[in-house]
Amino acid sequence: MSLSATATWHLTATEIAEGIRRREFSAEAVARDALARLDEANPAINAVVQFMPEAALEAARSVDGAIARGEDPGPLAGVPVTVKVNVDQAGFATTNGLRLQSELVAERDSPVVSNLRRAGAVIIGRTNTPAFSLRWFTRNSVHGHTKNPRNPAITPGGSSGGAAAAVAAGIGAIGHGTDIGGSVRYPAYACGVQGLRPTLGRVAAWNASGPERAIGGQLMAVSGPIARSIADLRLALKAMAAPDARDPWWTPAPLDGPDFPKRAALCVRPEGMATTPEVEAALRDAARRLQDAGWTVAETPVPPLREPARLQALLWLAESRRGLNKALIAEADPDATFVFAQMERLCPVPDLHAFQDALQARLTFCREWNLFLERYPVAIMPVSAEPPFPDQLDVTSPEAFDRVIEAQLTQVGLPLMGLPGLTVTTDLSGPAPLGVQLVAGRYREDILLAAGAVIEAAGAPIRPV
Repeated sequence: MSLSATATWHLTATEIAEGIRRREFSAEAVARDALARLDEANPAINAVVQFMPEAALEAARSVDGAIARGEDPGPLAGVPVTVKVNVDQAGFATTNGLRLQSELVAERDSPVVSNLRRAGAVIIGRTNTPAFSLRWFTRNSVHGHTKNPRNPAITPGGSSGGAAAAVAAGIGAIGHGTDIGGSVRYPAYACGVQGLRPTLGRVAAWNASGPERAIGGQLMAVSGPIARSIADLRLALKAMAAPDARDPWWTPAPLDGPDFPKRAALCVRPEGMATTPEVEAALRDAARRLQDAGWTVAETPVPPLREPARLQALLWLAESRRGLNKALIAEADPDATFVFAQMERLCPVPDLHAFQDALQARLTFCREWNLFLERYPVAIMPVSAEPPFPDQLDVTSPEAFDRVIEAQLTQVGLPLMGLPGLTVTTDLSGPAPLGVQLVAGRYREDILLAAGAVIEAAGAPIRPV
């Protein structure tokens, strides 16, 4: 029995791609339904801020044409997806949440957008981000304020808050996000969906519309998928990780590595994080789910995160102090101005020696984490020390900002080592979603997805709001 085309927006990407290949419904019908859902749900949450209905329908017709000719339409055949406004998509402004860039129209697609298209995905819109893509909240002066569809009183996360809010609301099955300090992992947590930060070099990225990234961004920033199921993350990663020579960091590592022992490390309070009882309960619940499936879980400290987080901030601000602060003044976004002031308060200006010392120390932390993750192929730790924050908490006072950044230790510290991380939602029964973060060794996203699937399977499926 075929599904009605008007009932496809709530399906997973895996279900949509399989249904289109089996011709249970056409890609064009799916795209029309996704666009109707966008029109219905987006006004309340402002997740999608750039629109392309005709281009989406044209892409869907191309998928249908390929299937009619007996050709392989790609792993994401006809799946509706969204793309974040901080990556180049030909014909659209790469605003990065800035009025200054509202006319910065890309002439060509970034590698991640190219790979999504080649995989058969249908891009239905572009999603919101805070100014400069630097907050765990999503509001800016050009596109406005994104709300969390599960609870408008809490943040949708950031900087990929638009992407996670869209996926949670059923606006597309997959959202593209970027992560340099939690910008995939935290929005997935806040919106009660699943989010994968891949290993550095796994997903090719480059914006021809802007200058080359400084070394901090090169070492720590990645693109990754947000979805409502672990299976969809796996499908999206396969598409996003295709080769593209435009990114010299891209690495031809296999998506599936060798067998690994089912052994996990549980760390409730990494380096003394003030983990709340609700978050601790989620962590212990996830550990029990793995144990029930035959995994061995040991409660143990993890390698350092505080010093990596400090060095991460040092490298971020070393970049901004070389030029971004001029743009900060010109943009005059009140949220960004306040956030940068607090970050600079917490991070003194480094000299050249301190900058070189940071890059040198990075190797030591990479080594420590590599060795730890050989013993424990998965580390279970908080996404945040607290449940998702009240919306806009960070800009209410310097003290509130300090509370937020302390709770986000694992978000900021891990990218220095270029490691992959996975947010798995475990509980949607309360006023704020809860979940856990899994960490694995470099290019072992397969381990994260395997463990994440076990945790997911022991809970309730994630449905669109």
